[in-house]
Amino acid sequence: MKIILKEDVSGLGYKDDVVEVKDGYGRNYLIPTGKAVIASASALKVLAENQRQRAHKLAKIKADAEALAAQLTDVKLTIGAKTSATGTIFGSVNNIQIAEALEKLGFNIDRKIIEIKEAVKEVGNYTATVKLHKEVAVEIPFEVVAE
Repeated sequence: MKIILKEDVSGLGYKDDVVEVKDGYGRNYLIPTGKAVIASASALKVLAENQRQRAHKLAKIKADAEALAAQLTDVKLTIGAKTSATGTIFGSVNNIQIAEALEKLGFNIDRKIIEIKEAVKEVGNYTATVKLHKEVAVEIPFEVVAE
């Protein structure tokens, strides 16, 4: 089943992408929740016209994302966490703590666009990926230290 995404769906695609999904996933989840519409001929024509009209606006959004990515390349975060004597964290460090640490530095980044590949359960150095735009992503190194 071909669908047009109305918003970004992690692991599937970005807004206005035409993607192929299994029928049940599209019919039972994506379409009823308003995340997608069926890619009919008329819907594709409307999508093409909307993209043509928004081309200038999208170029500005991408330029803003690239400027923010350039500012974030020099950032290195230090996050404190309560640890045991062996260096194991009670709980884990997640994207919420990364977003809060970035906000303290003056960057207002939504926690939903921050991804951490591996579970952070010990003291050490890790990296988080911030996906600012579908073509712009930046790696942010962070260090977890004991409080």
